[in-house]
Amino acid sequence: MEKNSAERTLCPVARSEAVVGDRWTMLILRELFMRGHRFEEIQAQTGGTPQMITARLKALEAEGIVERRQYNQRPPRFEYHLTEKGNAFYPVILALRAWGEAWVKAPEEGRAVNYTHLTCGKPAGLGPLCDSCGEPLKRADLSAELNPAYAQEREERWERFKESR
Repeated sequence: MEKNSAERTLCPVARSEAVVGDRWTMLILRELFMRGHRFEEIQAQTGGTPQMITARLKALEAEGIVERRQYNQRPPRFEYHLTEKGNAFYPVILALRAWGEAWVKAPEEGRAVNYTHLTCGKPAGLGPLCDSCGEPLKRADLSAELNPAYAQEREERWERFKESR
């Protein structure tokens, strides 16, 4: 949906889709939730072009979902972090993850990421509430353990990215 038409509707789904409703934006948000903050990390794990990633990050920053933080003066380098508004999107990421685990993967593949809920110290499950204690899941309260195959997939993407530079 075009942004202008989304602004003309009261539908919150249409308005949300206008902000985060494309593949690259969702993958960028995934990386930020996985604590990948640097441009190169985001680009390597999403497979997006520099122009595409830059455009999406600027749009997310304009929407108040992401903030840019300088970590190096010369040359200027930045990290990207979720704002309060961005962190509020986590239940949506959890819902997409749960749906994907249940409906678009084979059971024998196993979960891509297993989370431990640091609050109770037990497996968190797929959310939005902890399977073990019933508390709402927040990214800051989770420790991630990647499935070895998924960890390898991510490492291979990073190596291919480095080789292409």
